[in-house]
Parts: sequence; C-alpha cells; structure tokens
Amino acid sequence: MRSEKDFKKLNILDEKEKLLRMKSKEVVFPLTDEDKELIERGIQELTYSQIEKYEKKYDLRPGMGLAFPQLGLLKRIIIIVHEVEDGKFDNYIVVNPKIVSYSSEMIAAEEGEGCLSVNRDVEGHVKRYARVTVEGYDIDGNKIRVRAREELSACFQHEIDHLDGILFYDRIDPNHKFYTDQEIRLI
Repeated sequence: MRSEKDFKKLNILDEKEKLLRMKSKEVVFPLTDEDKELIERGIQELTYSQIEKYEKKYDLRPGMGLAFPQLGLLKRIIIIVHEVEDGKFDNYIVVNPKIVSYSSEMIAAEEGEGCLSVNRDVEGHVKRYARVTVEGYDIDGNKIRVRAREELSACFQHEIDHLDGILFYDRIDPNHKFYTDQEIRLI
C-alpha cells in the first residue's frame, strides 16, 4: 500500500451529480496510469476509512467499496476493501465485473446500506443475493472469478449497481421499506 505521507483524500461525487445516473463503459486494456493511480488511492482510502485512527485523522466516512463513476469516470471498475479480521483486509479490484450466478436466498443489511456518495441517512432494507459469483478482470487484464457471501456479496452488488447508474436507495421498496427476520435474513 502507498505510504501515509502520499495520502490525499479522493474527490467522491455526491448523489446530486448526474454522472452517477449514467451507465459506465467497458474498459479496454491496458489500464491507464491514471486508472492504476486511482485504484491505489481508492484501496488506501477505503482501508484508512475502516481503521479508526485514520478515519478520525483524515475525516473519512467508513466505506468498503468504491466504483469509478463515484470518482467522475464512467469506467466499469470497482474496488472493495473487505475487513476479514480486525485490521486485516482483502482487496478486490474487478474490471468489467459481471454477476454470473447468484443464490436464491436473499439478505439485507439490518442497519440498511450506506454509500460514500450519499451524505445522508436513508432508511430501509435493500434486498440482495446472499451469495454471488462475479467474473471480470484484474488490473493486468487476467480473467478472475470471485465468490462472495453475505456482506461481501451485498457490497459487490452495490458497487456493480453504480456501474449501471443505480444507487442503493433505488432498490428500497417504497411500500415495504423494512423486512422482518421471517421475511428475509437480516445480516
């Protein structure tokens, strides 16, 4: 990871920006140096946002995922930094991601979802697949496949939605904002 002295907060677009409602374009390899730099910075910021001392020091909102449209670029690239143990993270960079299979079981984050582009609380549960398999490419253009479950699965779906101009609250049913444990498994 980049050194802390190189840290510079990313400019993440707010939900009011029309660009966030546009569909992103497939990425052609090789990635540009600018894309690689943004990926590195994204990994660093997402990691720091999940470590309390850096979160406070740099005034970051905690987040585990970021899609290139949120950085003002309509490119199909997502970054996920998933804390697997206290202070230990798995990084996922997927270029041109596609969900190729998913479970029939649905889940929802009990506290609801948030987004680094949505600077307000939005109440309601977002139904997501409990498990997904995502295919795409790594930063060097090698084909990759990721199987994700639970929170990580929800994050992949959330970030891939960004690539299609969909924000999480678009998926909240206005007539049934909250589910019970009997209706859906809350995580």
